[in-house]
Amino acid sequence: MAAEEVGNKLVRLLYFVGAGLICTKGINLWNDYERKAAAVTTKETNRTMPEAPEGMVNASTAVASKP
Repeated sequence: MAAEEVGNKLVRLLYFVGAGLICTKGINLWNDYERKAAAVTTKETNRTMPEAPEGMVNASTAVASKP
């Protein structure tokens, strides 16, 4: 009887640890997906924004205020 109880607790513990590993893997995959999506968005934004001429004092505000 005691061996069955220990076995059941061990199986439940292994299930719990396995579920934790699966959840951690899923969270890491989601973070990678978000990071890659943000990198693509940043790359597209940098490609579409015009660059300000060199030597301009407030280059970022001058580019942003152009219609």
